Amino acid sequence: MICTVKQPAISIRASDVLLRKGSTLASAKSCSLVVPSSHPREKTVRSLLSVQKPLHLSCVGLGNFVRSSVRRERGDLGTCKAYEAERPEVEGADPSEAAKKVKIGIYFATWWALNVVFNIYNKKVLNAYPYPWLTSTLSLACGSLMMLISWATRIAEPPKTDLEFWKTLLPVAVAHTIGHVAATVSMSKVAVSFTHIIKSGEPAFSVLVSRFLLGETFPVPVYLSLIPIIGGCALAAVTELNFNMIGFMGAMISNLAFVFRNIFSKKGMKGKAVSGMNYYACLSMLSLVILTPFAIAVEGPQMWAIGWQAALSQIGPQFIWWVAAQSIFYHLYNQVSYMSLDEISPLTFSIGNTMKRISVIVSSIIIFHTPVQPVNALGAAIAILGTFLYSQSKQ
Repeated sequence: MICTVKQPAISIRASDVLLRKGSTLASAKSCSLVVPSSHPREKTVRSLLSVQKPLHLSCVGLGNFVRSSVRRERGDLGTCKAYEAERPEVEGADPSEAAKKVKIGIYFATWWALNVVFNIYNKKVLNAYPYPWLTSTLSLACGSLMMLISWATRIAEPPKTDLEFWKTLLPVAVAHTIGHVAATVSMSKVAVSFTHIIKSGEPAFSVLVSRFLLGETFPVPVYLSLIPIIGGCALAAVTELNFNMIGFMGAMISNLAFVFRNIFSKKGMKGKAVSGMNYYACLSMLSLVILTPFAIAVEGPQMWAIGWQAALSQIGPQFIWWVAAQSIFYHLYNQVSYMSLDEISPLTFSIGNTMKRISVIVSSIIIFHTPVQPVNALGAAIAILGTFLYSQSKQ
């Protein structure tokens, strides 16, 4: 941490600066700087500044400093600034802090862009190929394959895990699987914008689950922020032109599942030295193992084959690129989001997640020409505002 010693505009005379015996400005381990009191009534009281690290004088101004062989002029005032010897003298922000902010900004921009692209291709695939269970499975399988190749070629350092790690990861993977499938089912039935408006209500589920199941309490502003979240989501749902109960319930189940995923993740990952990128890779692999048998049981290879032929005949070979793109971008945007979480606080992450939903909602409305009534847009804006207030009130 950069430490700058600043006193409120102290002026000292050159002859009043006294270094105690046995200390030096640049090399002593401990030094004391004695300066006169600035208060006129306390002429006999001196301020003592003591530090345990060596000090450098960064600037000394002595006005008309007159020096003879044994005489120094005491009539002119001087100014003195000091900083720790172990730290560089800087007046502005630390270059490393500035670089970190740029890095986080790049993460956020990449995260939002990848998420928008994923949602566009995911909706295109689901419009032509309405099999959300297989679509969800392909997303996890593609990400798992990408990470296995990265580990095998040493592009990414493989994580060091043990049996205990996978045990703690299991409940996280179950919740992640349910949330992922539920969100995909929702988007197969309703507009992307509607799904994300409902998913912006996730903070309300987080507070309610934490309050009634975990016994946690929150400040009053947190509870008050739930009013616009719930009210905005309800207004948007009632006025949605293409309302579908399956799509609505899918988004609600996804909210609940992701809340439990976050809770289990916080409890299970304490003390685990696994990076955000590798953590999400392991999560994808375990979720793939969990999801595959259920996807086969619910939809099955026969339905997949029939639907695949129909989609190819309707869209053409371009449909294959759509499937590959939605699978690749799903993994990439989640991976970048977990990498962002390594660099920032949960509060900043939640604010970024709120802004991400705005970008997805707006872009999907523009690209898919989704009809939106003014009252529907008002409900979405209220819900997003409530989510932002929730993020601020938790600070």
